[in-house]
Amino acid sequence: MTTRDWIGELRLEPHPEGGYFRRIYTSARPYAAPQGERALATSIYYLLDCARPRGCLHRNRSDILHFLIDGGPVEYLLLPAGGELRRQRLDASAGKERFLAVAGGCWKASQLVDGAGHALIAEVVTPGFDYADHQFATEEDLRREHPQHLAVLREFIIAR
Repeated sequence: MTTRDWIGELRLEPHPEGGYFRRIYTSARPYAAPQGERALATSIYYLLDCARPRGCLHRNRSDILHFLIDGGPVEYLLLPAGGELRRQRLDASAGKERFLAVAGGCWKASQLVDGAGHALIAEVVTPGFDYADHQFATEEDLRREHPQHLAVLREFIIAR
């Protein structure tokens, strides 16, 4: 399927961090998080394409599981608190990795690589996603927390 086919069939909309998305599941079971009640889990479809090939640098309090459904490869740049920058690829080619777990609190960005036309991903967030638990990176955040990675990650910061 083409990018337009996926956007239409899955009823995806532009995502604030880049790409397109639609929430497809919210657990009816509550979870008592320190920040307040959250759904036990939520899930979205997330799509990057040539028009919107990047997911900007952000972090969430919750853990996120990523499953590549179609396309790719897509590269994730991951920067955990107190850790080093690492790159993880998901690729739908035979024998390649299609799953990625990202711990809560880890800075994360994504991008299409190697000429990929799109990457369709399903994400599961637990405890469930809430915008109060989400933070887009600023240049100040990187200067304070990870100045050694600012040059590489600057292009993944949303212009404010």
